[in-house]
Amino acid sequence: MSGGDALSSATAADASAICAQIASVFSTPSAQPPARSVLVSELAAAASRGGRVFVHGVGREGLMMRALCMRLAHLGLPAHCVGDVTAPPALSGDLLIASAGPGTFSTVDAICGVARDAGARVLLLTARPEGDFPGRQADVVAHLPAQTMADDEDGGAAAAQGSSQAKLPMGSLYEGAMFVLFEMVVLELARVLGQSPAQMRARHTNLE
Repeated sequence: MSGGDALSSATAADASAICAQIASVFSTPSAQPPARSVLVSELAAAASRGGRVFVHGVGREGLMMRALCMRLAHLGLPAHCVGDVTAPPALSGDLLIASAGPGTFSTVDAICGVARDAGARVLLLTARPEGDFPGRQADVVAHLPAQTMADDEDGGAAAAQGSSQAKLPMGSLYEGAMFVLFEMVVLELARVLGQSPAQMRARHTNLE
């Protein structure tokens, strides 16, 4: 096998291993309702009552939340990222979707508290649904059972042992699963809201 063929084969093997790790998240048993169903139900309810949708997360989780916000806007929902200068105030009837993979972040906790005080409904996406924060600040919890930085106890073990199989480090598994989850949510929500790919495409910015 040539050097190029070997590299191609190793790349394909790593890609396959990473995709398998992410796929395994969605077959992991959970006592909670499926995250996809929770998100679709809450977003459809917000749309039916004319509420706005706000999203929030920190770090790479925040980037995934911004990606979701973009697609929600393409679906015709009034969606905003917390912290954007054009974000309006959250009010009664609105929905905040916040992510705290490890279970809690002080800034996410604060944002959820402000939203609840304003009368908005709070959906928390997390890998750790138990604990004080979800029960105290969330109206509903969407459980995504993936490794986060909080439980990455052997993140470097595979590399240290010379393993040839890719293992996602730190919170990458949770963040990758977020992207896949949100794509599934958008597909189902488009059907629920009766939005076609052409309608979604028409809402994409032309200022690029």
